[in-house]
Amino acid sequence: MTPEKKNQRRLRNLALLSLLLLLVGGTFAFQAFNQRAINDRIRENIPGGRVHDYYNRDTENKDVFVENYGNVPLMARIRLSEFMEKRSTGDTDFTPIVNGTIRDQVNTWTVMRPSETNLNTRVGDSAAFNTYANLTFGWPRSGQDAPWFMPTFNRDNQDLMTASAGHARDWITSTATDGVTDGATHPGDGTDAYWSSGDSFDNSGPVWPGEEVTHDAAQNLQQERAPMTISQWAALPNNLKVGNFWVIDHQTGWAYWANQLQAGESTSYLLDAAQMTAAANNIPGEYYYGIHVDGQLISPDRINDFLAADGSFTHHDDLSDFLTAVQNGSIDNNWGNPGPDDNVQPDQINFSIMAPGTIFTMAGEQYRYLENQGGRNHLIIRNHAIVNVSWNNQNTRLNQWYDTLDPEVQAMVQPVSDSFVTGAVPDADVTWSDPARWVPNNLDNFPEIAADVTTVVSTGTPRAFALSLADVARLSGPGTAFTGRLERLAADNAWWWIRTPGASGYAWLINTHGRLLATEEVGLSRLSGGIRPALIVH
Repeated sequence: MTPEKKNQRRLRNLALLSLLLLLVGGTFAFQAFNQRAINDRIRENIPGGRVHDYYNRDTENKDVFVENYGNVPLMARIRLSEFMEKRSTGDTDFTPIVNGTIRDQVNTWTVMRPSETNLNTRVGDSAAFNTYANLTFGWPRSGQDAPWFMPTFNRDNQDLMTASAGHARDWITSTATDGVTDGATHPGDGTDAYWSSGDSFDNSGPVWPGEEVTHDAAQNLQQERAPMTISQWAALPNNLKVGNFWVIDHQTGWAYWANQLQAGESTSYLLDAAQMTAAANNIPGEYYYGIHVDGQLISPDRINDFLAADGSFTHHDDLSDFLTAVQNGSIDNNWGNPGPDDNVQPDQINFSIMAPGTIFTMAGEQYRYLENQGGRNHLIIRNHAIVNVSWNNQNTRLNQWYDTLDPEVQAMVQPVSDSFVTGAVPDADVTWSDPARWVPNNLDNFPEIAADVTTVVSTGTPRAFALSLADVARLSGPGTAFTGRLERLAADNAWWWIRTPGASGYAWLINTHGRLLATEEVGLSRLSGGIRPALIVH
């Protein structure tokens, strides 16, 4: 290459480099038209659930649970009915242990209804079975992983057949009640822990009703709490009321799964065994004993189906709150309720899912939610104090405030006692669980004080009232409406009277530090505090 061409090329390269530097160092316009993408799908929501009943009469194992094989959540309930009859040696006829029940007519069998406080004790007509059969509820095996099962092959959601294994008989395939006839619809011999991790079953043929496919064993959900009655459920802290466990309405016998059952999930066991007692085994002759399992599944938007009239049975008052909590997925997060400053009417508020301490505004008044008292009754208190009111004028001012409430609110208010038996206790006589005068620890020494707890009294009057010393004490602490001293203050850090008298001429109040004390005279009236009307609403 000649020196001249070499110089020309170098000049051209320098010119290109100069142009590049200009582009890098300067600004320039940019456009990128029509960058587009599509992400779409067609999805059919298919609900599907199956009740599983694994039973072996030789070992007395009895596993009852629900599987959701669809792709949308379900809510589930199961009701057990029992029948037993016995015949002494030499007799011709059997005699049922519950009059009017007939072996071949399952609709006459006795609904299993436990006592309000103990699942293991039946009541009413059901009590006749306490002597002869013990039912084991839940998965009472501490430290063990949840059991395994074989998912149903029958995925026809219009088919009401159960997945019955071993000596269990599906009612559609066999209505026999002779204790011998087969009616199984599902693989397995019904013994305890028949299936385990890694098992599979090929249903080609098909061997059992349903699809000709191979399924792998799956695991039931781990039981978070033992099965309980709905009254025991109501006593749980709100943050524990929704979860993977069974709740039995002891008035109707229906057992409800306390959570939405998600796609692909299976509940823990409602029942783990049905064992005959020594009394049954010592009957001089023979007996027949059977359990009927009735399962019902709904989508979460249909909870009214579970609240429909149920023959001669009456649903527990807390069932509506329970089903609403399951429907919403929580009773603790106030899901679906308005914010604290959103002024709404009562029909826009779902009290059953409110956590204690929740602030809400209803018909122009702001309140703090205190507690669910059961029976759809809820204790609430005005969030702001009505200031410059003395303890002596408390009742008069409470009545005046109540008379100004919105009629829709007044229509919800439940009656309380017309005259509270408050007792009286001087400040100096009360001892405390801590130096901050947070919760008294000796109220039991003053029976009238301890007994002055506000509840619905049907013979009383719907009205506003002041809380008692016992009310404040039980509403203070972890998981309650008043988790700390600051939560006990009215809005704007105002102090407020309660209804309990102290020494003569004095009364109890919550001071500006959230402490309980009775060192102020009953005629005290200041702008820094006053009264807080409370209500029980239904």
